[in-house]
Amino acid sequence: MGEDDSFVYDEASGEWISAADAAMILHQADRPEIRDAVGNLLSDGDQVTLIKDLTVKGAGQTLKRGTLIRSIRLPDPAEGRDAQEIDCKFDGIKGLVLRAEFVKKR
Repeated sequence: MGEDDSFVYDEASGEWISAADAAMILHQADRPEIRDAVGNLLSDGDQVTLIKDLTVKGAGQTLKRGTLIRSIRLPDPAEGRDAQEIDCKFDGIKGLVLRAEFVKKR
């Protein structure tokens, strides 16, 4: 550890933690909890599967139940979007946004 490392007391855990860890905890506390259709907590980078067939507006395509979606991204509260809308990557569909109620964490 360098001499420039600073620590803060975390009242929740009763331990001294690094300032970087404290900042990360504070940032995560600002985000609302986003849960999938069965109540699992979602986080950035999770893989999810669809629980029902969904027609994708503007793409002329239907994603079937059981389709695997990799590497989701949860919205930042500063963006002003609905917290239940998750950004997804899927081949052939650019800018795919799904509601958390239609996915299940793998």
